[in-house]
Amino acid sequence: MSINTEFQQVQNLCLVLIWHVVHFIISIWYLVIFLVETVESYLISNGFLKRYKTFDTGRVQYLAIVLDSEEASQTSKVIKLLHCIERIGLRNICLYDSEGQSAWVLKKSKKIIMEKFSRAKLYEEASTAATPLLDKEHMTLEFASFSDGKEAISQAANYIFTSYYMCGYQKDLPCTESHIDEALEATGYGHPYPDLMLIYGPARCNLGFPAWRIRYTEMVHMGPLKSMKYGSLIKAIHRFTMVHQNYGT
Repeated sequence: MSINTEFQQVQNLCLVLIWHVVHFIISIWYLVIFLVETVESYLISNGFLKRYKTFDTGRVQYLAIVLDSEEASQTSKVIKLLHCIERIGLRNICLYDSEGQSAWVLKKSKKIIMEKFSRAKLYEEASTAATPLLDKEHMTLEFASFSDGKEAISQAANYIFTSYYMCGYQKDLPCTESHIDEALEATGYGHPYPDLMLIYGPARCNLGFPAWRIRYTEMVHMGPLKSMKYGSLIKAIHRFTMVHQNYGT
């Protein structure tokens, strides 16, 4: 065996060893983070951390829960999550899954979820009131999916086209924020803007949640729904209520 071959084997062995060492260190790091978060969640849930006992839930007028398709199929976990949110004191919630209309995961469990919350109302029913977001007695649930956003933007674009271009008001199609809001409202898609969005699933993104509804929304990735903890939920909402937001032009 030549010296070059032996050197190559030693080099490969060293690379494999380094890879295993790095992988071990990263695994230990994530394990430590998991243990710290678990202990912190336990302390928050049982009221040992005083700063999390009281916070202004009024700052979260509308909460969006974005679920990956796999997470959305876990109906019992979704119900548990909603019970935790209700316990915290939030009343207006949008449940969103990333599947299209043909495979809308939450739609299949919508009836089951509504039966578990006898005092809850659908957003479509509550929106008939003058101020649906001020109802402190009932929980308001909106069920949304990826296909809703596609339909909304299609209807809004058609409204703008027929209202401003075909009628001869102007040659260039308007695309300002006010025009889009007007079009969405006129076509029945003028839903509220979430103040806070909690994302459950492996992806750290909004999973196709309508972009025009999250212009001023704070997004927090919560990890997998199966490991959802009440203390972590309180921490995320508390952190949002303590942040000062500046809105620019």
